[in-house]
Amino acid sequence: MPSAIAIKKVDGKPGQVYYPLEKITIPEPKPSDNEAVITLTAAALNHRDLFIRQHLYPGTAFGVPLLADGVGVVTSTGSSPAGRKWRGKRVLLNPGTGWKDSPDGPEHPKGYAIMGGTKFNPAGTLAEVVTMDVGDLEECPEHLSDAEAAALPLTGLTAWRAFFTKSGNALPGRNIFVTGIGGGVALMVLLYGVAQGCNVYVSSGNQEKIDKAIKLGAKGGVNYKEEGWEKKLKASLPKDRPFFDAIVDGAGGDIVAKGTKLLKAGGIISVYGMTVAPKMPFLMTAVLSNIEVRGSTMGSRKEFADMVQFVREKKIRPIVSRSVHGMDIGQLDGLFEDMKNAAQFGKLVVTLGDKGKASKL
Repeated sequence: MPSAIAIKKVDGKPGQVYYPLEKITIPEPKPSDNEAVITLTAAALNHRDLFIRQHLYPGTAFGVPLLADGVGVVTSTGSSPAGRKWRGKRVLLNPGTGWKDSPDGPEHPKGYAIMGGTKFNPAGTLAEVVTMDVGDLEECPEHLSDAEAAALPLTGLTAWRAFFTKSGNALPGRNIFVTGIGGGVALMVLLYGVAQGCNVYVSSGNQEKIDKAIKLGAKGGVNYKEEGWEKKLKASLPKDRPFFDAIVDGAGGDIVAKGTKLLKAGGIISVYGMTVAPKMPFLMTAVLSNIEVRGSTMGSRKEFADMVQFVREKKIRPIVSRSVHGMDIGQLDGLFEDMKNAAQFGKLVVTLGDKGKASKL
């Protein structure tokens, strides 16, 4: 029987509990006509996985493999011609179901069902194998290692929608401010922006992360822990375009108050998360400046395909902070500790299968 990693139930209240990891067995895969069995070669963590362990995520479930990011090889399929053509291919997994191509949001009445650790979707990528409909597979860009490929799906998709679909400013020469650099989504927005010819500026509470972002193509950055950081950031903008066209934010908090001082009239704040606070005041100064705040989460199947193709064409490489190999619970807990402490710069990855055959960074 194939193995996987799930959370184990212990007593505790949401936000106070921290569910331990446990190794489980999952049923032998039996693909239907249009399904594929993927032998996974790497998977990656997201903040939602930490929230699941803390029972702070909707639908937390036990006995369901964790993680939504994955890459692997199709080792068997159902009998349909559409299924058979995927045999032997190295593939990326669309991290959720229920959203085909609507620009507004998921078409399915129950919403978007992300893989990993909840009752809404029985599949997860921290496993030896996973079974999926072939319609949710994309051929993996050849230039990516397994670790880089596993780092792409969920954060790459979230960043794609927040930047390309929602910011309205994914255009050459536009000034883009990306908050919280070091996280997977923020880094992907940086990489997309640089590839598009934007002038990308970043913030972090860690100067080392800002320096790394500049090496990746950021024009500059500020430490948001410093008093008056927004004045310093604005002063660094070019004289011929002394304002930001858009902010892509995953923090929330006072971003509207600060952003109104930085954005052009009619500028956009594209928000994909609120790690600082679950509330974000919208001020009259923003109204008078015609500032728009646009919520953004995950993305459609079409956006996933467009994102993978862009990564392929531009030879973009997702940033991997650290990886471990195999399903050793001690090592996996170490990755979760990195996330708890915001120590990572990029994605935290688990490589799987035969270590000698796993592609290296």
